[in-house]
Amino acid sequence: MEIHYIGHSTVQLSDGTARVLVDPSLAPHNPAAKVSAEEVDPTHILLTHGHQDHYADAVAVGKRTGAPFLAISELANLLDEEGLEVAGDPNLGGTFEFDWGWVKLVQAVHSNTVPAAGAERPFSPTTGTVIGASCGLVIKIGGKTIYHLGDTALFGDLKLIANSTPVDVALIPIGGHYTMDRHDAVTAAELIGAETVVPIHYDTYPPIETDSGAFKSDVESKTSSKVVLMKPGDTETF
Repeated sequence: MEIHYIGHSTVQLSDGTARVLVDPSLAPHNPAAKVSAEEVDPTHILLTHGHQDHYADAVAVGKRTGAPFLAISELANLLDEEGLEVAGDPNLGGTFEFDWGWVKLVQAVHSNTVPAAGAERPFSPTTGTVIGASCGLVIKIGGKTIYHLGDTALFGDLKLIANSTPVDVALIPIGGHYTMDRHDAVTAAELIGAETVVPIHYDTYPPIETDSGAFKSDVESKTSSKVVLMKPGDTETF
């Protein structure tokens, strides 16, 4: 199973013929991404929430490729209204099965706004829509369990989620300001206990610049997890 880090929180998980794109925010919307909506070819698209930095290219990629979506109920209904194929619309705690594995939606402590087309203030409810809840995604693919935390603050039930389904790779936001910072993310890594931790959602914009090297050092000194620092464009096999 391969993880291709596109940048920010956008990743593609690949195994066999399955190419599962999570939170498609691509160039030029995502300054870390080296590829645009015209250059990706997912077989499926998963969404943690509707903020611009996770959702900006979802509709464009879905319309061009026909890839089916999985998103929390309210967001899935919006995508359906856009004429996109929706494979499933679970709510928190729900699990949806695919031929390549399954995805479970779990809680995240974060807000959720879908931006209006062309809005200058994409996170404002006056130029978009406050919709449903944000979520994390526990993904089974290629015999591995990947936990994409989405955007979240630190919360204690991270341990409960990982106890229910032991995690091979945890994708943890570390940038602070809009999510947990690198210090809280160390605690998150302790709670989850994954074999491998990959930090995401950092250094894309000035408010979320942080020291990923210090995060790696702290996690590896306090836990048994290995931290893999992936640059945008990198691919790792797990």
